[in-house]
Amino acid sequence: MNNGKYIFSQIMSLVSSTSFQTIVTRYKGDYKVKEFSCWKQFLCMTFGQLTHRESLSDTILCLKANADKMYHLGIGDVVAKSTLSTANENRSYLIYYDLAMLLIKQAKQLYLGDNGLDVELENNVFAIDSTTINLCLSTFYWATHRSTQGGIKLHTQLDLKTAIPEFIHFSSASVNDMNALDFISYEANSFYIMDRGYVDYKRLYRIHGCQAFYIIRAKDNMNCRRVKSYPSDKSNGVLCDQSVLLNNFYVAKDYPEKIRRIKFYDNESRILFVFLTNNFHLKATEIAQLYKHRWKIELFFKWIKQHLKIKSFWGQSENAVKTQVWIAVSVYVLVAIAKKKFMLQQSLYEILQILSISIFERMPINQLFQQTQQQYFKDLNHNQLNMFD
Repeated sequence: MNNGKYIFSQIMSLVSSTSFQTIVTRYKGDYKVKEFSCWKQFLCMTFGQLTHRESLSDTILCLKANADKMYHLGIGDVVAKSTLSTANENRSYLIYYDLAMLLIKQAKQLYLGDNGLDVELENNVFAIDSTTINLCLSTFYWATHRSTQGGIKLHTQLDLKTAIPEFIHFSSASVNDMNALDFISYEANSFYIMDRGYVDYKRLYRIHGCQAFYIIRAKDNMNCRRVKSYPSDKSNGVLCDQSVLLNNFYVAKDYPEKIRRIKFYDNESRILFVFLTNNFHLKATEIAQLYKHRWKIELFFKWIKQHLKIKSFWGQSENAVKTQVWIAVSVYVLVAIAKKKFMLQQSLYEILQILSISIFERMPINQLFQQTQQQYFKDLNHNQLNMFD
């Protein structure tokens, strides 16, 4: 079925053309457009992301070098850099925001039942964190952060079982991390894992009131009193397991109920962690293990910055920057969907690396990755002489 299709076309076929056009019509993206439609804009930008292009000029240059293939990619005639730049500046980024949300919904259905955790839990487990993307203030004047520096902050809620983003929110880089908690809809019985930058007892009590669970690191200046101590497994790093009440009058008013406080020493990193949670059912070691998986969101930020060209923006306006970021998120989720749909064994990083150099191959995509896997094992089982027999 896909024998005559380019690898790029097979990836793009995972996006429903009907759904995409519905979104475009919603925001009048193709209003009075004759040639360069939103779909062609998305194809050009996705091509640049998947092939690791450094700029719009770089992307257009590579497209022109493969002009004979553009018809089969669905782009048609290669456009000028100014045409693509104008589209990024003027067409609403909400088109690609809605597309990213649609793809995230599809990915969640595909990964339903997967559990990438060491702890057996039926509950959903999310990590909440943010990353700051620094911008040149003289160029991105709208992204004021400090007097001499610009920047935007990407607040993300990541499903730790699937590594699929559940929620993404933009703000100025000067906005405090904990403010993002006001925009999240909490699911009952789900776990929300955060670093100490999100300690705000009023907001934590809101999570508790939604019958959801939080796991967060305590601040060093936490003022509390012990109510009860539970048996602690010191051989596995659990130094103490207690329920506590907050002492300060106003803080205790914000959070009037007991909190579970766990001191855990990690032998591997040689760091003492103090966790706060409203879950009194899991073992203390399981709470610590869940928090350990929070680092997946750090890997997500690192991956998306390194491999989807977030740091070097291809437009200067707020709309162009958000368009690029949402298309980058869409590409990340699209790769995750392709991994599941084509039953690929490689990691998302490996898939993206292989796609970047195989975009114009004409073969079924699962065959491409099967050959890559076979070649990998072949290289491992080499027949070279051993120098040190």
